[in-house]
Amino acid sequence: MATQVEACNAKAQLEAEVSLNRRVRTAISDLLTSWEIKPMDESKEDARGDALVDQLCYLGTTLRDRVRDALHIGVKRAMVVVCSGFSYDMEVVSHSFITDAENEERLHALIDDAEVPGERLAKLFEPEVLPHETSSGAGEGGEDRAMD
Repeated sequence: MATQVEACNAKAQLEAEVSLNRRVRTAISDLLTSWEIKPMDESKEDARGDALVDQLCYLGTTLRDRVRDALHIGVKRAMVVVCSGFSYDMEVVSHSFITDAENEERLHALIDDAEVPGERLAKLFEPEVLPHETSSGAGEGGEDRAMD
């Protein structure tokens, strides 16, 4: 009798874990889709218990890279405005600066001039904007996953 109860409890726990696993996979898939990120190839990962951790690490790294790129582009474009001596009208700036071929040449020259100082300034903002990189131990097959 006690063995039957234990078996029923184990079955219920297993069903709950399978259900949770399915919900987590769906949530990860929905996040990847909403950010238009191509999912990792899980064909070889399905049997591994670390597949969900790998997917989350991949998602985190990809989003961190996107935020970093956006930060750098934004800071560099702000540096272009500074390098221009604020000679661009804000209405022009809000539409990507370019209004004619002459301004396009000037813009590209300013972008080149602003590249190095913009990169330097963007790196100063990274600690304030980006989440810290973590080491989850994904793919290492160990139970011990240290978070930095």
